[in-house]
Amino acid sequence: MELRDYLRILRRRWMLIATLTLLVVGAAAAWTFTSTPQYQSTARLFVSTTSGDAGDSTGAAYQGGLFSQQRVTSYADLVGKSEELAQTVIDDLGVSLTAGELMDSVEATVTPETVIIDLAVTDPEPLQAQALTQAYAAALSDLVRQLETPAGASEPLIRASIVGSATLPTTPVAPQPVRNLGLALVLGLLLGFGVAVLRELLDTTIKSPDDLRETTEAPLLGTVGYDPAIRTEPLVTSLASHAPRVEAFRVLRTNLQFVDVDATTKVFVVTSALPGEGKTTIAANLAITLAQAGQKTLLIECDLRRPKASLALGLDNSIGVTTVLVGRVAFEDALQEHAPSGLTVLGSGAVPPNPAELLQSKAMSEMLERAKDRFDTIIIDAPPLLPVTDAALLSVQADGAIVVAAHGRTTKEQLVQAQDRLEQVDAELVGLILNMTPARRRGGGGYGYGYGYGYGYGYGYAPEAEKAAPAKKRDRKKQH
Repeated sequence: MELRDYLRILRRRWMLIATLTLLVVGAAAAWTFTSTPQYQSTARLFVSTTSGDAGDSTGAAYQGGLFSQQRVTSYADLVGKSEELAQTVIDDLGVSLTAGELMDSVEATVTPETVIIDLAVTDPEPLQAQALTQAYAAALSDLVRQLETPAGASEPLIRASIVGSATLPTTPVAPQPVRNLGLALVLGLLLGFGVAVLRELLDTTIKSPDDLRETTEAPLLGTVGYDPAIRTEPLVTSLASHAPRVEAFRVLRTNLQFVDVDATTKVFVVTSALPGEGKTTIAANLAITLAQAGQKTLLIECDLRRPKASLALGLDNSIGVTTVLVGRVAFEDALQEHAPSGLTVLGSGAVPPNPAELLQSKAMSEMLERAKDRFDTIIIDAPPLLPVTDAALLSVQADGAIVVAAHGRTTKEQLVQAQDRLEQVDAELVGLILNMTPARRRGGGGYGYGYGYGYGYGYGYAPEAEKAAPAKKRDRKKQH
């Protein structure tokens, strides 16, 4: 990953990073300000030798110094490991501590290349910390005298003299609020950013135009923002003319004019990878926006499994595509007008048992040809690509498919599979629409249906109905 990738993660996941940082700092603050203050008293002992040869005082002093340095580490080690020494201190002072507890609170360190032992005892009470430290220093001095006095001798070879009496602490050594909160802040930032990077690596959903460009070469025709009011006001005709969602569809309409500029009549299938990505409302609002611009526009509801477009437009879908295809109603008689926008709509008709067969029939091709003679632009609302074959079959008979991808829901893998479905039948992916983007990117909304078609799909799946569809799209364009 490059620096700009980390910056993008920081920009996308800043709330996650901030939340984890606050949690870590909060936990550290709670622990810091509820912990019992600990006070530390220190004392210092000087280890020296008493043996020497008066005839060679310099050499004797040097040898004594080396001898003391060799022994001083052992004495310091006894402080934290000798239960007898700890018990002696407890007995001398009469404190209510166990030898183990006292050994955990005492620490002895040796200053490098010296014979000085620094002794420190930590306790919640300053006076008791001082008393324990002084008693420990005296007990260690006595223990060294006992260990270093040869049998029959009155003087020890090594002495541990107290050269710094135990101090009385006035400020606690723990907890340290500044240090603890500072470390918690750094740890929280590192943890938050690490989790953010991990989530980014594991999250393969589409969240930006850059993600689309990394997944497919198809152009991005526009973005439509998420709008909480989409369920009650799904159509742009119910919004003010300056509303962000209305403007988003105007931009989409403008960009669509540059697709296949030489064609006199344009036929586009609007679909998505999976249900719930807002393709039905995108199709309806795009058709409305085109009609409001003065174009003769027809919206055909070809989602014959779960028709929703007519319902969103407030029209009757009992007569439409299926009734025209079976010859029960003439094409012209099945057309309806959406009065607020002047859009012409062909509903789905009765839900058939064999949608795929109807959509790839000769009657469907003839109906589209009749529609091309009357309209400038035809928008076909089709089912999602991955659960069923309908959208791929319709795209073969159109100028191409427009695929709707939902921000944070459609994955890169699903988008690739949707494009593969189109390529398997030699249909063209003319562009993408990124739907339900956060408000900070662009206003608007997405309106989808939350149902499942009940059909499974997998990698490399190519239904026979798709394989049997016409293979060459350029030949059809020439016929237009």
